[in-house]
Amino acid sequence: MKESNRMKLAILFGARSFEHEISIVSAISLKKVLTCELTYIFCDNDRNFYLIPTNEITSKRFSSGEYKKDKPLYLKQGGFFYKKLMGESCIEVDCVLNLVHGADGEDGKVSALFDFFNIPYIGPRLEASCISYNKLFTKLFAKEVGVNVLPYQFLSKETPEAISIEFPFIVKPLRLGSSIGISIVKDASELSYALDVAFEFDDSVLIEPFIHGVKEYNLAGIYGKDGFHFSIIEEPQKEEFLDFDKKYLDFSRTKRVNEANLSLPIQEALKDAFVKLYNPLFRGALIRCDFFVIENQIYLNEINPIPGSMANYLFDDFEKNIIALSSSLPKPLEMPTQTYRYIHSIQ
Repeated sequence: MKESNRMKLAILFGARSFEHEISIVSAISLKKVLTCELTYIFCDNDRNFYLIPTNEITSKRFSSGEYKKDKPLYLKQGGFFYKKLMGESCIEVDCVLNLVHGADGEDGKVSALFDFFNIPYIGPRLEASCISYNKLFTKLFAKEVGVNVLPYQFLSKETPEAISIEFPFIVKPLRLGSSIGISIVKDASELSYALDVAFEFDDSVLIEPFIHGVKEYNLAGIYGKDGFHFSIIEEPQKEEFLDFDKKYLDFSRTKRVNEANLSLPIQEALKDAFVKLYNPLFRGALIRCDFFVIENQIYLNEINPIPGSMANYLFDDFEKNIIALSSSLPKPLEMPTQTYRYIHSIQ
């Protein structure tokens, strides 16, 4: 890998998702914290790719539709290509950072495309995406690797059933982030509306107890050639929970936050839980895990496989970690040259 100021990094953002605008905000914010050579690739709601001039990237470029005048791109083996007067040319980068929040980026579509077209990328692989995008699968996975989770109940729009969790509780769409569609239900009179809101975004929901004043801590990290690199541990300052508008602002953060005041045993317990969740499923990705601490016990709240602004504000040297990650991406399984020996033998 080249030196930090020579590294060529493409940032893929946008795509067809309820979190499309958040992805744009995240992409623009990284321009302020990365000094390497950046290439911006925008995927619009119709899943068309465009090469966005790095020095002209603004939020208005996308809301106005001006991006449609930019150079169209298409995928082939080895990367993103564009047409030239005579032939075509490939965008030359060391790797691509998947910064598509929500559907397309976090559900596995982008990682499957990159794997299929043999494009090196930073981000969750297909299996990691499928597990972390679905809140029920995340709970089951966490329990399997030995990380505590709060009690929960799965509820489908097609097969409703009585809710067994006591008030107050939180209703969450099963496959959505950024607090979109989430409601706190304090009594039976609020339930119908909360379910209606959640079912606008998904046909299934997850219900969890709402614990007022619970301590929550955020920890991000990567796995590089020399092992794990952890961010600081943040205690987010919030009210009952961060709604969409507050999280929207949160996605544009670039200044390092203050470190939580925690005892060494709790810090180590949080890192231990992070390692159990990360390794080896999330190799190749920078993720952020949000934990609850209840009576000195660690509980997973959620896994953010593509955190807002890549959680740059949690790291002392964010770019150093991105370079370390890009230098230790998972290698695809080498397939032998196809000889069609079996087919020849039966003809």
